[in-house]
Amino acid sequence: MRVNEDTALRGHRVLLVPYEPRHVPRYHEWMKSEELQKLTASEPLTLDQEYDMQRSWREDSDKCTFIVLDREQWDRGCPEDRCMVGDVNLFMVDPENHSLAEIEIMIAEPMSRGKGFGEESVRLMLYYGTTTLGISTFQAKIGEENSTSIRLFNRLHFNKVSYSSVFQETTLHWEVSETERQWLLDSLHVTVESYRGMTQKCQESDVYH
Repeated sequence: MRVNEDTALRGHRVLLVPYEPRHVPRYHEWMKSEELQKLTASEPLTLDQEYDMQRSWREDSDKCTFIVLDREQWDRGCPEDRCMVGDVNLFMVDPENHSLAEIEIMIAEPMSRGKGFGEESVRLMLYYGTTTLGISTFQAKIGEENSTSIRLFNRLHFNKVSYSSVFQETTLHWEVSETERQWLLDSLHVTVESYRGMTQKCQESDVYH
Protein backbone atom coordinates (compact mmCIF):
# COMPACT_ATOMS: atom_id res chain seq x y z
CA MET A 1 0.00 0.00 0.00
CA ARG A 2 1.60 3.22 -1.16
CA VAL A 3 -0.20 5.38 1.39
CA ASN A 4 2.36 4.48 4.07
CA GLU A 5 5.52 4.58 1.92
CA ASP A 6 6.80 7.72 3.67
CA THR A 7 5.31 7.10 7.13
CA ALA A 8 7.18 6.16 10.30
CA LEU A 9 5.33 5.63 13.60
CA ARG A 10 7.45 6.18 16.72
CA GLY A 11 6.34 4.72 20.03
CA HIS A 12 8.12 4.22 23.37
CA ARG A 13 9.76 0.89 22.49
CA VAL A 14 9.33 0.45 18.75
CA LEU A 15 9.61 2.36 15.52
CA LEU A 16 7.40 1.22 12.64
CA VAL A 17 8.78 1.88 9.15
CA PRO A 18 7.62 0.94 5.61
CA TYR A 19 8.79 -2.41 4.23
CA GLU A 20 11.67 -1.51 1.90
CA PRO A 21 13.91 -3.64 -0.36
CA ARG A 22 16.74 -3.07 2.13
CA HIS A 23 14.77 -5.09 4.70
CA VAL A 24 14.22 -8.15 2.49
CA PRO A 25 17.46 -10.12 3.17
CA ARG A 26 16.93 -10.04 6.95
CA TYR A 27 13.24 -10.86 6.53
CA HIS A 28 14.15 -13.76 4.25
CA GLU A 29 16.47 -15.18 6.90
CA TRP A 30 13.67 -14.99 9.48
CA MET A 31 11.26 -16.91 7.31
CA LYS A 32 13.59 -19.87 7.00
CA SER A 33 12.48 -20.71 10.55
CA GLU A 34 10.04 -23.63 10.68
CA GLU A 35 8.57 -22.14 13.87
CA LEU A 36 7.73 -18.85 12.15
CA GLN A 37 6.43 -20.65 9.07
CA LYS A 38 4.02 -22.58 11.28
CA LEU A 39 2.92 -19.56 13.35
CA THR A 40 2.33 -17.43 10.24
CA ALA A 41 0.96 -20.26 8.05
CA SER A 42 3.65 -19.41 5.49
CA GLU A 43 5.60 -21.39 2.92
CA PRO A 44 9.34 -20.83 2.50
CA LEU A 45 10.19 -18.51 -0.40
CA THR A 46 13.31 -17.93 -2.44
CA LEU A 47 15.03 -14.59 -2.03
CA ASP A 48 13.69 -13.45 -5.42
CA GLN A 49 10.16 -14.43 -4.37
CA GLU A 50 10.64 -12.47 -1.14
CA TYR A 51 11.52 -9.36 -3.17
CA ASP A 52 8.38 -9.94 -5.24
CA MET A 53 6.37 -10.16 -2.03
CA GLN A 54 7.86 -6.89 -0.79
CA ARG A 55 6.80 -5.19 -4.03
CA SER A 56 3.32 -6.62 -3.59
CA TRP A 57 3.08 -5.17 -0.08
CA ARG A 58 4.13 -1.80 -1.49
CA GLU A 59 1.85 -1.77 -4.54
CA ASP A 60 -1.35 -3.62 -3.55
CA SER A 61 -4.16 -1.43 -2.23
CA ASP A 62 -5.51 -4.19 0.04
CA LYS A 63 -2.30 -4.66 2.07
CA CYS A 64 -0.42 -2.48 4.53
CA THR A 65 2.72 -3.47 6.39
CA PHE A 66 5.34 -1.93 8.64
CA ILE A 67 8.66 -3.37 9.74
CA VAL A 68 9.14 -3.22 13.52
CA LEU A 69 12.43 -1.72 14.68
CA ASP A 70 13.81 -1.74 18.22
CA ARG A 71 13.66 2.00 18.92
CA GLU A 72 16.41 1.95 21.54
CA GLN A 73 18.84 0.33 19.11
CA TRP A 74 17.83 2.74 16.34
CA ASP A 75 18.33 5.76 18.60
CA ARG A 76 21.82 4.48 19.40
CA GLY A 77 22.70 4.52 15.70
CA CYS A 78 22.24 0.83 14.94
CA PRO A 79 21.93 0.16 11.15
CA GLU A 80 18.30 -0.23 10.18
CA ASP A 81 18.47 -3.87 9.11
CA ARG A 82 20.10 -4.78 12.44
CA CYS A 83 17.33 -3.01 14.40
CA MET A 84 14.61 -5.17 12.79
CA VAL A 85 12.65 -7.36 15.20
CA GLY A 86 9.47 -8.22 13.27
CA ASP A 87 6.56 -6.88 11.25
CA VAL A 88 2.91 -5.89 11.64
CA ASN A 89 0.39 -6.20 8.81
CA LEU A 90 -3.13 -5.31 7.74
CA PHE A 91 -5.11 -7.16 5.07
CA MET A 92 -8.31 -5.67 3.68
CA VAL A 93 -10.31 -8.91 3.69
CA ASP A 94 -13.34 -7.64 1.73
CA PRO A 95 -12.69 -5.87 -1.62
CA GLU A 96 -16.04 -4.12 -1.26
CA ASN A 97 -15.49 -3.05 2.34
CA HIS A 98 -12.14 -1.52 3.27
CA SER A 99 -13.40 -0.70 6.76
CA LEU A 100 -12.72 -4.35 7.74
CA ALA A 101 -9.12 -5.51 8.06
CA GLU A 102 -7.25 -8.50 9.42
CA ILE A 103 -4.24 -7.67 11.59
CA GLU A 104 -1.13 -9.79 12.15
CA ILE A 105 1.92 -9.29 14.32
CA MET A 106 5.21 -11.19 14.22
CA ILE A 107 8.17 -10.64 16.54
CA ALA A 108 10.69 -12.75 14.70
CA GLU A 109 13.80 -12.17 16.83
CA PRO A 110 13.67 -14.58 19.81
CA MET A 111 15.67 -12.19 22.02
CA SER A 112 13.16 -9.41 21.33
CA ARG A 113 10.11 -11.32 22.57
CA GLY A 114 8.54 -10.63 25.94
CA LYS A 115 9.60 -6.96 25.89
CA GLY A 116 6.29 -5.40 24.89
CA PHE A 117 7.31 -4.85 21.26
CA GLY A 118 4.41 -6.86 19.89
CA GLU A 119 1.72 -5.14 21.96
CA GLU A 120 2.96 -1.64 21.20
CA SER A 121 3.27 -2.47 17.49
CA VAL A 122 -0.35 -3.63 17.39
CA ARG A 123 -1.50 -0.50 19.23
CA LEU A 124 0.36 1.68 16.71
CA MET A 125 -1.17 -0.23 13.79
CA LEU A 126 -4.65 0.09 15.29
CA TYR A 127 -4.02 3.82 15.57
CA TYR A 128 -2.84 4.06 11.97
CA GLY A 129 -5.72 1.95 10.69
CA THR A 130 -8.38 4.00 12.45
CA THR A 131 -6.94 7.48 11.85
CA THR A 132 -5.54 7.08 8.32
CA LEU A 133 -7.16 4.08 6.62
CA GLY A 134 -10.71 4.44 7.92
CA ILE A 135 -10.89 0.94 9.40
CA SER A 136 -13.72 0.38 11.86
CA THR A 137 -13.39 -3.37 12.49
CA PHE A 138 -10.14 -5.25 13.03
CA GLN A 139 -9.99 -9.02 13.14
CA ALA A 140 -7.24 -11.38 14.25
CA LYS A 141 -7.10 -15.09 13.40
CA ILE A 142 -4.87 -16.99 15.81
CA GLY A 143 -3.99 -20.67 16.02
CA GLU A 144 -5.18 -22.28 19.24
CA GLU A 145 -1.62 -23.20 20.26
CA ASN A 146 -0.52 -19.56 20.13
CA SER A 147 -1.76 -18.65 23.61
CA THR A 148 0.66 -15.71 23.87
CA SER A 149 -0.96 -13.93 20.92
CA ILE A 150 -4.47 -14.70 22.17
CA ARG A 151 -3.63 -13.10 25.53
CA LEU A 152 -2.11 -10.09 23.77
CA PHE A 153 -5.23 -9.42 21.69
CA ASN A 154 -7.48 -9.97 24.69
CA ARG A 155 -5.56 -7.23 26.52
CA LEU A 156 -6.26 -4.98 23.54
CA HIS A 157 -10.02 -5.46 23.93
CA PHE A 158 -10.40 -7.95 21.06
CA ASN A 159 -13.34 -10.30 21.62
CA LYS A 160 -13.73 -13.87 20.38
CA VAL A 161 -16.35 -14.13 17.64
CA SER A 162 -15.78 -17.66 16.30
CA TYR A 163 -13.64 -20.79 16.40
CA SER A 164 -12.75 -23.06 13.49
CA SER A 165 -12.16 -26.68 14.46
CA VAL A 166 -11.00 -27.38 10.90
CA PHE A 167 -8.21 -24.78 11.02
CA GLN A 168 -7.91 -24.90 14.83
CA GLU A 169 -7.95 -21.13 15.07
CA THR A 170 -9.86 -18.48 16.94
CA THR A 171 -11.17 -15.31 15.29
CA LEU A 172 -11.31 -12.16 17.41
CA HIS A 173 -12.69 -8.71 16.58
CA TRP A 174 -12.12 -5.18 17.80
CA GLU A 175 -14.92 -2.77 16.93
CA VAL A 176 -13.87 0.89 16.83
CA SER A 177 -16.56 2.60 18.86
CA GLU A 178 -15.94 6.12 20.14
CA THR A 179 -15.24 4.68 23.61
CA GLU A 180 -12.70 2.21 22.22
CA ARG A 181 -11.08 4.85 20.04
CA GLN A 182 -10.58 7.11 23.06
CA TRP A 183 -9.23 4.19 25.11
CA LEU A 184 -6.65 3.53 22.38
CA LEU A 185 -5.60 7.18 22.14
CA ASP A 186 -5.29 7.49 25.91
CA SER A 187 -3.12 4.36 26.11
CA LEU A 188 -0.73 5.28 23.32
CA HIS A 189 2.26 7.54 22.81
CA VAL A 190 2.88 8.00 19.08
CA THR A 191 4.74 10.41 16.84
CA VAL A 192 4.10 10.29 13.09
CA GLU A 193 7.19 11.18 11.05
CA SER A 194 8.44 11.26 7.46
CA TYR A 195 10.38 8.05 6.88
CA ARG A 196 12.52 9.68 4.18
CA GLY A 197 13.26 12.60 6.47
CA MET A 198 14.15 10.28 9.32
CA THR A 199 16.57 8.18 7.27
CA GLN A 200 18.13 11.28 5.69
CA LYS A 201 18.89 12.72 9.14
CA CYS A 202 20.47 9.42 10.11
CA GLN A 203 22.66 9.42 6.99
CA GLU A 204 23.73 13.03 7.61
CA SER A 205 24.61 12.16 11.21
CA ASP A 206 26.78 9.27 9.96
CA VAL A 207 28.64 11.63 7.63
CA TYR A 208 29.43 14.12 10.43
CA HIS A 209 30.56 11.38 12.79
